[in-house]
Amino acid sequence: MNWLPTLIKACYFLAALLFILGLKRMSSPRTARGGVVWAGYGMLLAVLATFFLPGLHNIGLIAAAVLIGVSAAWWTGKRVAMTAMPQMVALYNGMGGGAAAAIGAVELIGYVRSLALLPPVGGAPAVPVAAQLAPVELALGVLGALIGAVSFSGSLVAFAKLQGWLDKRFIFPGQRAVNLLLLAAAVMVGVLLASGHASAALIVAFFVLALLFGLMMTLPIGGADMPVVISLYNAFTGLAVAFEGFVLGNEAMIIAGTVVGAAGTLLTQLMAKAMNRSIGNVLFGSFGAAGGEAQAIAGAQKPVEASDAAVMMAYAERVVIVPGYGLAVAQAQHKVWEFAQLLIKRGVKVKFAIHPVAGRMPGHMNVLLAEAGVPYDLIADMDDINPEFAVTDVALVIGANDVVNPLARTDPASPIYGMPILDVGDSRHVIVVKRGKGTGFAGIENALFYADNTRMLYGDGQAAVGQLVNELKTLDD
Repeated sequence: MNWLPTLIKACYFLAALLFILGLKRMSSPRTARGGVVWAGYGMLLAVLATFFLPGLHNIGLIAAAVLIGVSAAWWTGKRVAMTAMPQMVALYNGMGGGAAAAIGAVELIGYVRSLALLPPVGGAPAVPVAAQLAPVELALGVLGALIGAVSFSGSLVAFAKLQGWLDKRFIFPGQRAVNLLLLAAAVMVGVLLASGHASAALIVAFFVLALLFGLMMTLPIGGADMPVVISLYNAFTGLAVAFEGFVLGNEAMIIAGTVVGAAGTLLTQLMAKAMNRSIGNVLFGSFGAAGGEAQAIAGAQKPVEASDAAVMMAYAERVVIVPGYGLAVAQAQHKVWEFAQLLIKRGVKVKFAIHPVAGRMPGHMNVLLAEAGVPYDLIADMDDINPEFAVTDVALVIGANDVVNPLARTDPASPIYGMPILDVGDSRHVIVVKRGKGTGFAGIENALFYADNTRMLYGDGQAAVGQLVNELKTLDD
């Protein structure tokens, strides 16, 4: 069966092509769903081809692991609500990083066993794969293990924060120095391993340091920066998989990991730009940490009745709707689109404004609006819509908080200072649909809510928008 290796490589090439084409289709909301399906078919083809690799051992265990993983993913994918999608993405991304780190651990353990001339275990070949590695391959294996371990522990912390199991930000004096020391120590031990000075103790120390660094790097992250760190760890996982694929000589892993790493890196840069932060600050700064005394906010929040808010928007010329995570929690996207359609029928010009980091992951709001059937030509990003707020009659903010907070511009002591925001305050009137008077995910007060031109419509997002719909229908009768 000399043709089998060639067929496997051809399958890997086709799988990689499906990965790339799928990612390309994910660049547009119109084709994103198809892109996910294409990439899924590519992964299925790559997994099936791997089972036919010559000399593959423990096929039964591998098949069982694949079956368990697919079943768990299918079950959770069907049950997880859209509001919980960001933490699921963080969790699955961490699993990818952990898998890459586990591959690196196996390689290093095999290398140590070969040095100690220990007998094979559990049907493994007499000469472990790692013992055959060239210096460059060994170095890449160590680097992939380091990046994968950091992505694994960091993604688990991100998941716990998004799930509400951990405080949004954990900062202590000297934390940046501790993080840098942990990273330096992990790199030093990694250099020793890559240079051939391997031992069981060094391997354990290496992974402990890498896991601790990922944990400590993520603990200071504030809620407003979560989209940045999710995309960052996505890039880390891709790079780790690519490095380990090079060590194993697996073309599918190399190409898929490189594509994911490149896409994740580009997305991280875009998210960091949207947050007005450098990549260095993302890696080593205390995310969202600020010093000094916060500015006092004058005034009071002024409530408005749904009937008055509906009349205000019914007779407006331009209305801009700004969705946020609160809309996702309330599952109000369908009601919001129904309300927007009623306004459009009355001749009101309606647009939806999306901040790049609205929600808990990149593209979160776009997915929700697409699910409700909002046309893509009504959705505008921050840079395009900001100049239009000055000629907007009413800005309707539903569940958004930090991304419309003027303190990001005016208060250097604010955790979100410097972050570009949607300029909803420039509108003639602002109506904010909010469950209560609590703070946003960043844990700070919003000066917009106390502005003279802002009115607060308190209540659950779906119920409040439902009231607006009913009031608007009453006006039409």
